[in-house]
Amino acid sequence: MNTLKAVERACELVELLGAGEVLEGVMDVIAKDSNPVTVKLEPEKVNGLLGTDVSREEMVRILESLDFKVEGDTIHVPSWRSDVEHYSDIAEEVARFYGYNNIPDTLSNGLTARRGLTDIQQTENLLGSVCRAAGYDEIITYSFISPTYYDKIDLPKDSPLRDSLKILNPLGEDTSIMRTTTLPSMLEILTRNYNFRNKSAKLYELGRVYFKRADGLADEPKVLTLGAYGDNMDFFALKGAVEAVLKQLRIENVRFLADSENPSYHPGRCAKVFSGDRLLGVLGQVHPHVAGNYGVDAELYAAELRFDALYESKGAQPVYQPLPKFPAVTRDIAVVCDKAVTVGELEDAILKGAKGLLKDMALFDIYTGVGIATGKKSVAFNLTLRADDRSLTAEEADADVKSILTALEQECGAVLR
Repeated sequence: MNTLKAVERACELVELLGAGEVLEGVMDVIAKDSNPVTVKLEPEKVNGLLGTDVSREEMVRILESLDFKVEGDTIHVPSWRSDVEHYSDIAEEVARFYGYNNIPDTLSNGLTARRGLTDIQQTENLLGSVCRAAGYDEIITYSFISPTYYDKIDLPKDSPLRDSLKILNPLGEDTSIMRTTTLPSMLEILTRNYNFRNKSAKLYELGRVYFKRADGLADEPKVLTLGAYGDNMDFFALKGAVEAVLKQLRIENVRFLADSENPSYHPGRCAKVFSGDRLLGVLGQVHPHVAGNYGVDAELYAAELRFDALYESKGAQPVYQPLPKFPAVTRDIAVVCDKAVTVGELEDAILKGAKGLLKDMALFDIYTGVGIATGKKSVAFNLTLRADDRSLTAEEADADVKSILTALEQECGAVLR
């Protein structure tokens, strides 16, 4: 009410000094709802926030001494205390008069204790660590590109990837659409390094692509992109980096299938990578024609891995397994098959034929030449067999190998050399 008295005194002075004419009546403009504010009295929550053990009676005494009115579990806030709206404001009043010096020092058991990186953020950091450990340097590129970039990677005219979101106020034609693939961005940076006469480059980016939605907005999935050239880089070196990523994520049932239909990649040096039936991405040598579009006469290599698919395929946290108590039995097998049969297909057949004793297998030789028929090749594997509860006999190991050879012949037409 002091405000009204001050206004009336000011108007009186205006009249006495002849500085203006005072009109009748008062206009009171309140910027905030003046209805009485009530807050629920919750002693447990107040004590949990403060880390104290103040009784309900003591809280009521403190509040009533400050002209708060307490009726049951309802606190009526005085009209002049517009700063009190929440139980945390009540806790502040209690703490002030209870005494900050009386509040014991305790570790927080609330939200602060649960702060940290989410599982997705931890996975993103892990991917970056694996790529850097493999010698790849991180880059960050713009998400908006030129429509001509799709032509440079030989994307078909009818490809759905050309249906990009257009920017309403672009800085220019070169930044007028949102990308649907990260490959052009990676190739731009590789080309820049090549033109700067860097003998080799190994780069990675965890960036977003943008796809239209029916509501006019966009889906924005992330893609892990690897790019490299020079420094003895080839398809298998790139495949090794991809396998390192998959291994760190503990992804199982990984398969690499040849892909000769992707126009941006060399038809004989490109593969799709799967976890079971889930497509994780694609890797391979960039098509020489595409490299030529960028003015590069060296071999460029790239991999595009979908982050959401990687995350969904991620295995469980590793659990300690004791060292084996019983010795392993090893067997080397060499089979002859058609050249068109891939090592991946042979490995799948080996896994299918194993009866539970196979612990590991490793490819150690591929041979074509004298003694091998035209159109055929010899592929050799080292097999490690072990039982967890006993020492294997030679007969048990031979029976498992025989089952594997049968599966190789039935699935792949491969026969023992």
